[in-house]
Amino acid sequence: MTSRRKKSANEQSSETFPALFDHVFKRPELLTWALTHRSLAYENGAEASPDPSSDNEQLEFVGDAVLGLAVAESLIRRFPHSREGELTRLRSSLVSRRHLGAVAGRIDLGAMLLLGRGEEQSGGRQKPALLANALEAVIAALYIDGGLEAARTFIERHIIEPSLPDLHGALSAGETFSGAIGDHKSALQEYLQATVGGQPQYVLTAQSGPDHQKLFRVEVRIPDGEGGTRALGESEATTKKQAQQQAARIAVERLLAEARPAPEVKEPDHQSAPKLKRSPAVTSTPALEAAQ
Repeated sequence: MTSRRKKSANEQSSETFPALFDHVFKRPELLTWALTHRSLAYENGAEASPDPSSDNEQLEFVGDAVLGLAVAESLIRRFPHSREGELTRLRSSLVSRRHLGAVAGRIDLGAMLLLGRGEEQSGGRQKPALLANALEAVIAALYIDGGLEAARTFIERHIIEPSLPDLHGALSAGETFSGAIGDHKSALQEYLQATVGGQPQYVLTAQSGPDHQKLFRVEVRIPDGEGGTRALGESEATTKKQAQQQAARIAVERLLAEARPAPEVKEPDHQSAPKLKRSPAVTSTPALEAAQ
């Protein structure tokens, strides 16, 4: 059973994976190693503790270091005027288990994993922590097979670039925003706790469509400082959770826009304004009279 599943992963690596990873593996067994969860190693190993190289945990260790380096380098290049504290917050968000799990889910990495039967049956392909670990192992496989450039290309494309709007938002919010990447609900809650206080409320305002294709409209309301609430964002999506996240993103953007100081409009200084020189009077001359 093990050899059959590993052969399947190798076959996929030569066809499907290059489009995803922007890299054709010279040693596809590295990718198989990166995608092999320890549940499969334990299931197929006679001993209680299989060889550490039989699952992806060692690669996860390497990938964590490669990811940290690539993210730090990218942030300095993209935000050259940011201080160490700001860059540290952004890096922490980008390499967090939550963010990496979301990235792995977005690229459907779970479908490629080699899992034991027990982990398969318990929904291992959708577990954020398991997906985050596998993503780091894949980064290590890219690094070992293709060097830092291969790993960096993947990290930029899938981990950093989709998060750039959130990174800019985190920087513009300063210390009132922790820079939670992709989790706009947490970002909104943190912002409110640091400013006006209170909790956001998510209200389902409408739903439409058949059961297999429903749309949910959600409005987010925040405290207005006078004992009531005010609506700050509304969005529609195929799930309530997505609609809430999108509404929270709109709310955060509006709060940040409201917090920005209005640009100063300077009144013209008439005293310092340069005086216009009068053109000398044109006197009539015989030549001018002749031309007229």
